[in-house]
Amino acid sequence: MATPNYSYEKRQRELAKKRKAEEKRQKKAHKAGDAPADGADDPGTAPGPAPANPPAPPGE
Repeated sequence: MATPNYSYEKRQRELAKKRKAEEKRQKKAHKAGDAPADGADDPGTAPGPAPANPPAPPGE
């Protein structure tokens, strides 16, 4: 008989817990006004450092 793979089972429980927490967070965000609570859904729109080479002002 094969032995149980406890690491796999633990990982599956962790993933299920993470999925449930994400669904709860989305539900709360939707209820609060359709805005993501922490901006983690779209990392492309997260504020970051200013660009290294900002565009030059007109006339220069």
